[in-house]
Amino acid sequence: MKPLPPAPPSWLDPRGKALWFLLALTVLVVASFWSLDLQWGQFLSLEAARSMGRFLGEFFPPDASPEFLRRVAVGTWETLAMSALGTGLAAVAGVLLALPASRRVDGGASWARGPTRLLLNALRSIPELVWAALLLISAGLGPFAGTLALAFHTAGVLGRLFAEAIENAPPGPAAALRVQGVGGARVFLYATLPQVLPQLLSYTLYRWENNIRAAAVLGVVGAGGLGQMLAFHMGLFHMGKTATILAAMLLMVALVDAASHGARRVLTR
Repeated sequence: MKPLPPAPPSWLDPRGKALWFLLALTVLVVASFWSLDLQWGQFLSLEAARSMGRFLGEFFPPDASPEFLRRVAVGTWETLAMSALGTGLAAVAGVLLALPASRRVDGGASWARGPTRLLLNALRSIPELVWAALLLISAGLGPFAGTLALAFHTAGVLGRLFAEAIENAPPGPAAALRVQGVGGARVFLYATLPQVLPQLLSYTLYRWENNIRAAAVLGVVGAGGLGQMLAFHMGLFHMGKTATILAAMLLMVALVDAASHGARRVLTR
């Protein structure tokens, strides 16, 4: 007797929901292509290729004068410092906000969970560039505003990730300590935190990678670092100096990505 063929998926079971999702995504992509005025013919034309070739040719040769390389090195260090300090402040704030934003392990209600989650949503919904533009009013031009902008946005991202990690931690060790009468703070420090610490560090390192790129761009609005140098020299059409700054950005991001990736692999083993 031949086996019966599989029944077609119902529109309400998981397979049917997946089909609905794919259909909606396809409609969204098609509507996006239809609604946007995409000039593919002009973009792929020979004249556009020639113009781009002439523009790229202006970047050569890069400026390799010792004085300018020294300034680029200072800007690179400033960008690294902005990203590291901003990420460090965000990690501390993220842990402090993740505790009230996560569900309690004992099942009790936390009145602060809803408001804290709203605060985390607000912090991460505002991009770093907007934060920097707002903070320039109070902090002034320079890396201080950029550092605070990175810290505010990243605190919202890390706080949400940290809260999810704390909620998903195995409850056994914490429950064992709680049965023995250990207080909530000590339960977190001795049971929950050791389990989630590698994951928290991995999230922090990953966000540091992103903040390196963000810090290099924040200078465009006057927040210091390589981005400020890039905006200045590109605005004056100093293309040789611009090429040197872009090369420094690429090298810095590549080195930090490699170091962070290696550290995250060690932490998650």
